[in-house]
Amino acid sequence: MRSVFLFLFFASFSCFAQLSSRFSKEQVLSDLKSLRSSLEEAHYDMYVYTPRKTIDSIYQELSSSVKEDSLSLLETTNLLQRLTSAVNNGHTEIFFPIQSYLTYAEGGGTIFPIEIAFENDRALIRKNWSDIPELEPGTEIISIDEMSISELLENIHPQVSAERNYFKNAKIEFYSIPRMYWQVFGEKENFSVEARIDGKIKKYQVNAVKVFEGYEGKRSEVLNASMQLKFVDGVAYLNPGDLFGDEDKYRKFIDSSFAAIQESKASNLIIDLRNNQGGNDSFGDYMVSYIADKPFQWSSDFTLKTSSFLKDNIRKTRDTTSAFWSSALTHEDGEIYPYEFEPFQPQPVEKRFEGKVYVLVNRQSHSQSTVTASQIQDYGFGTIVGEETGEFPTLYASVFKFQLPETGIEVQVSKGYMVRVNGSREARGLVPDIFIQDHLLDEQDEILEGLLEKINADR
Repeated sequence: MRSVFLFLFFASFSCFAQLSSRFSKEQVLSDLKSLRSSLEEAHYDMYVYTPRKTIDSIYQELSSSVKEDSLSLLETTNLLQRLTSAVNNGHTEIFFPIQSYLTYAEGGGTIFPIEIAFENDRALIRKNWSDIPELEPGTEIISIDEMSISELLENIHPQVSAERNYFKNAKIEFYSIPRMYWQVFGEKENFSVEARIDGKIKKYQVNAVKVFEGYEGKRSEVLNASMQLKFVDGVAYLNPGDLFGDEDKYRKFIDSSFAAIQESKASNLIIDLRNNQGGNDSFGDYMVSYIADKPFQWSSDFTLKTSSFLKDNIRKTRDTTSAFWSSALTHEDGEIYPYEFEPFQPQPVEKRFEGKVYVLVNRQSHSQSTVTASQIQDYGFGTIVGEETGEFPTLYASVFKFQLPETGIEVQVSKGYMVRVNGSREARGLVPDIFIQDHLLDEQDEILEGLLEKINADR
């Protein structure tokens, strides 16, 4: 039962094939070389955010750092992860080392018991499962184990793939400081924590807790989107859930939800895309078709890069009769080519929602959830409410996955580039029309409550 929780979270991020527990120096260096060459060949533009000279330096540093003749799975993952994260592309990554973490947890491992949210250059306690009640949610953490928060993040950021620190911190929030502190610094029995309380900095010794009993079994994940329709004071609230999975089931839910909304005669609709992993454009487009008043697309420009590496992966793992995947096989290696989608048609007038539409986003609106929200903003189909997303609405994504030949560690790489509907290529998150901060990402829902207050005031 205790592992079900972890499985549900990490199933979307990790390959569950059992990997060897140790690797030789030669295996690790071979896969480091393979990783570098694979990224160069397959990534749409590996050096768009990080100069080649910087990547070269990091690669040499990583190669030189392998001194031992045998490395654990965790050590190997951490080493290789630092190269993918150096690309500074959120969709090009090696995921959190779940197999090593589960092995550690099942062996009675312990972990830091405090979760942290990052807001306005401050680290705030989000959840506290320690035996120190003074460390209440919202309390500012100044340091952990004599490391300032900036020093702590300098050690963790190299393991996190993202375009900028704001997004890296958002990813750390959903992976969580307890998990990532263990990944980077290993097991500890207790921690020295400085916190600002009543205007004074106080120091505490915080005991570690068991991974399963003291942490995993008590928390809820940050990425928690789930299908839901409800009505609050006559306002329709729709959470479509993550934008991937069983598409037939998803479409039936969207169909039935909008039928119920029509029947309710609600004049205001809130679509919640917060804490959402994202997914596929077909999911987002289908929902948008119920609020659109004209044909629409999810991007203004979508291009892909093909390569011999990608082609080999497609032949082994994909349906080559699919137009999308087969297109890569018809172009020259290294070629960047456009891929056209037909405009998506709105639903018939009698099925559409024609009232006011508000879309909620926060820093945890990932991938397609950000793209869908920006699509709605750019076409004027609705008003965006919340805080700037960590994800960029113009982004390098359209990923595929492969396993490194020696270690079997899974890598995800971006082969595509999509430009938001309004054509902007600015490297910035989706900026809401109405700003409301999602404080601590906790049960207090400032964004939804703030919007409902505004809607009621405007009536």
